[in-house]
Amino acid sequence: MTTADMLLRASPPVKRSPAPAAFKVGDRVFLRPSFQYASAAGVYRVTAVLPWSEGQLHYRIHSDEERHERVAPQDSLEPATASSPPVVNRVALIRKTFGRA
Repeated sequence: MTTADMLLRASPPVKRSPAPAAFKVGDRVFLRPSFQYASAAGVYRVTAVLPWSEGQLHYRIHSDEERHERVAPQDSLEPATASSPPVVNRVALIRKTFGRA
């Protein structure tokens, strides 16, 4: 074992402060599509900021299109601003493009 290794092992662990929450309760967000679960298209509203889990913040979100709330990690959410493009109805887009659903 070298002196550098001994110094590294003897040094206290680096404490990293968690990044601040990107969203707050009441913010409007888009949920990025995922292959893990199906979700309603459209805008969600943040209903709670949850504690850190799996290395990132999680949020409880709700859509008017669903009866239940979801829990989503911060990296799967995007802010929904006035300049955000409207969410397109997928069935209508398929019909417009291919003439059938």
